[in-house]
Amino acid sequence: MVKKNKIAKLGQQDWIDLGLKVLEESGIEAVRVEPLAKLLGVTKGSFYWHFKNREEFLEAILQAWVSQQTDSIIEQVEAMGGDAVTKLLHLFELAIEDDGRVENAIRAWAAHDSRIAAILNQVDSRRLNYTKNLFLSVGFTPFEAVVRARMVYYSLIGEFTLGTRSNREERLTEIRLQHKILTRRE
Repeated sequence: MVKKNKIAKLGQQDWIDLGLKVLEESGIEAVRVEPLAKLLGVTKGSFYWHFKNREEFLEAILQAWVSQQTDSIIEQVEAMGGDAVTKLLHLFELAIEDDGRVENAIRAWAAHDSRIAAILNQVDSRRLNYTKNLFLSVGFTPFEAVVRARMVYYSLIGEFTLGTRSNREERLTEIRLQHKILTRRE
């Protein structure tokens, strides 16, 4: 009876969340139906209730990441409002809330899958364009806006690659200084 209740409550998002966690911890090759079912304490049939196959599941995981780490962040920045300088600060602060582990796993996956690489390229472009447009709104020239957007974005991706510090206050202090430097007009 307990297992039936557990299965009844298990939804597609539970599978996606676990898939993201396993991707983060062990890479794309570890994101397999049977081991995930075992971790959830259910049969593989539960998986197939929610997904046609592993490919559909991996697509759902990727889309969840895009939604959480790009769409949602842009929506949050826009919802907070303010001028472009304020939005940039919000963007920078939201971006450092992530430890980058899923980002790194997605990038490693993309290194071996051209379809994922193409989607990652779209994500990178969307993030950079959004940031660049904010710098344009501050009043920088197109070239200056692109350079500033790349500086902050590449810095963040580099920090993810090297491993982020666990001290949140230190990260906030640094990102606020980066914001001050990058938004300063001569």
